Amino acid sequence: MMEPPLDPATAAARVLDHLDAGRAVAVVVRVPTGGGPLTGRLLVPTAGPVQGTLGTAGLDRLAVDLAERALDRDGPGEGIHKLVLPDGAEAEVYVELHAPSPELMIVGAGHIAQPLSTVGALLGFRVVVLDDRPDFATTQRFPDAARVARVDFSNPFRDLPVGRNTHVVLVTRGHKYDYECLRRLLARDPLPAYLGMIGSRRRVRATFAQLLDEGVPRDRLARVRAPVGLDLRAQTPAEIAVSVAAEMVASWRDGTGEPLSDRERVLERFFPE
Repeated sequence: MMEPPLDPATAAARVLDHLDAGRAVAVVVRVPTGGGPLTGRLLVPTAGPVQGTLGTAGLDRLAVDLAERALDRDGPGEGIHKLVLPDGAEAEVYVELHAPSPELMIVGAGHIAQPLSTVGALLGFRVVVLDDRPDFATTQRFPDAARVARVDFSNPFRDLPVGRNTHVVLVTRGHKYDYECLRRLLARDPLPAYLGMIGSRRRVRATFAQLLDEGVPRDRLARVRAPVGLDLRAQTPAEIAVSVAAEMVASWRDGTGEPLSDRERVLERFFPE
């Protein structure tokens, strides 16, 4: 049985619901032949049921496949596309993609997590903070976070979507938690957009050794930024948060971390002795 048609207002409200929940969604609209108003709407989220219809079950199946490939970046993107039904009939559809704000998932709610949450929110992240301690995982400690959740560190991501739009920073209070989080994250596909872990050289080495012994591929483990952050000689929690945030920006902007003054050398180039 097909879904009932979606009117524009209902479709817009449901798109916002998906984005608020951190899910990307594709909206597929049937383009009528010979002009006229757009007809039929399908909402295809990255998680959850498809909503709406383009009018026929066959066309809906083709449109859902097109939308899912667009969401996976494995096919045509936004714009008008022609679909050919099994009986040879053709239909044009318009695909529109909506992506949520990038997500910063901070695992561990200690003293570094607090300034990192604030800096992340300033950068436009939807911040999620996870911890297993009820006194630490509170909205009072993290007023800038979109969500603060108490989790079991034996499987902290069980009910949380983690994908290519998620930036994960592990600032837990112990090696065993780092190991368990990394073991589960590195088994996921796709990997997070950014995966960093704080820790001393000894702590990082011990975690990596344990994961390699268990057969985690080296190329996946190489995606982990540990110790996390750029070399700012940071010492305070706020300085460490800036260091981590700077590395995340450099990662998605393909930056080098090089001082711009060293690159431009204005005095030497334009005012030689």
